[in-house]
Amino acid sequence: MDAIGLSLFSSQIESVCDEMGAVLKRVAFSPNIKDRLDFSCAVFDPRGELCAQAAHIPVHLGSMAYAMKDIVAGIEWLDGDMVILNDPYLGGTHLPDVTVIAPLFVDQQCAGFVVNRAHHADIGADSPGSMPISKDLHEEGMLIPPTKILQKGEWQQPVIERLQAAMRNPVESMGDFRAQISACQRGLQRLRELVEKQGVSQYLQALEDLNQYAKRLAVTALGDIADGEYVFEDVMDDDGLGHRDISIKIALTIKQGQVVADFSGTSAQVAGNINCPLSVAAAAVYYVFRCLMPEQTPACAGSFKSIRISAPAGSLVNANRPAAVAAGNVETSTRIVDVVMGALVQAIPSKMAAASHGSMNNIAMGYRGDKDHPAWDYYETIGGGMGASINQPGLDGVQTHMTNTLNTPVEALEMRYPIRINQYALRRNSGGEGKHQGGDGLVREYEFLRPAHVTLLTERRRSQPWGILSGKPGQAGENFLNNQPLPAKVSLDLKIGDRIMIKTPGGGGYSSS
Repeated sequence: MDAIGLSLFSSQIESVCDEMGAVLKRVAFSPNIKDRLDFSCAVFDPRGELCAQAAHIPVHLGSMAYAMKDIVAGIEWLDGDMVILNDPYLGGTHLPDVTVIAPLFVDQQCAGFVVNRAHHADIGADSPGSMPISKDLHEEGMLIPPTKILQKGEWQQPVIERLQAAMRNPVESMGDFRAQISACQRGLQRLRELVEKQGVSQYLQALEDLNQYAKRLAVTALGDIADGEYVFEDVMDDDGLGHRDISIKIALTIKQGQVVADFSGTSAQVAGNINCPLSVAAAAVYYVFRCLMPEQTPACAGSFKSIRISAPAGSLVNANRPAAVAAGNVETSTRIVDVVMGALVQAIPSKMAAASHGSMNNIAMGYRGDKDHPAWDYYETIGGGMGASINQPGLDGVQTHMTNTLNTPVEALEMRYPIRINQYALRRNSGGEGKHQGGDGLVREYEFLRPAHVTLLTERRRSQPWGILSGKPGQAGENFLNNQPLPAKVSLDLKIGDRIMIKTPGGGGYSSS
């Protein structure tokens, strides 16, 4: 194919992902999927190589791109199968993110896979919201190894019964699982139309052409970075269990458009849940370098062929089973972005932004249920300040980097759960000063109208988001219960009338003059 043909072909596959996402959003029951859009959709080739993705959640998509080859190689696929999984050590991220994979067979030949991943606030953890301050993977909820929920198009009832038994609200939870399956069915329909129009062999050849084109664009873009080794180190505030200032260190070696990201020197895995599997670390590295590539670079496996990742087994960013990982997916992945960007500031400061707020500011809440009050589960992330760059100040009150979700509208939240939002506002002047100022964080206060259990998993409460070229750091975040300070990571039982306030960090400033 020529460049125009490849561009059209790439857009056609991306449209399959977009339509899968539209179905998932409209059919899902929970606010996490239908309002916050905490889901991702992608298409893979028969070997499990990424073909296309929608503009969804970078940590979902990058980890799938890194791990899908191993997942698909370990399963005997039949026409009509669908597999679910959430095991972080087998290609997942953390247990609430459940992946559904469906193969496409055309003329009795596997032509590829459609995949979606969505966040379930209830995945069977004892702690409502399924984001506990955990010490072990098994405390974080139901572990789902690759399991066929449909086999040859037939529902596997024992699998469904096991899922329902683990959930506090099985109606809503199964509604979300069925929404994911419906999204895959629509993806199969649209991908089949594309493959049958071209023929399997021509379709697979077009994918090969697309990967080669993406690789050329990637190598050319990364070749603009001067050869050398660039080292940077940053810290996680704590692991929620008393360990502080946990180091993430990277050495980026760049040579003629080839990149090696080496995490040697990073802290060993910790007792708390900020560990992450290597697939999550890879997602963060891929994200940063993908941002440096031309906009027209296809989001396929070829884009990442020139990037190699190395991390010691048993380290914070390549943890060994059964290390707890609930916050590694959300918090540690975000800090990995900071260290990769910090290293690249030394090479290309004009192309990099200062550190953004550096936390997804996670709050999980709910109630286990009793004779007086029904069970409920909810989880959300809160935006903050974006780091400033050479061209502009940082944006205020936005999600950045590894997440791409929305906030749940206050009206939807108050209508569905026993919560009142007393305040939702920008945290004025929390961005770092500079020629271009960092973006401001947010303030969000929750008042609980019934008893509840709440877990906070937050970062940048001790360390501040750094600035560039003498730009000032953004303000650190703060958490409060009834106006009394709270730790960055804490689990609480609340009574009626209690108030949780979260003040998210601002972004770093760019340049002092």
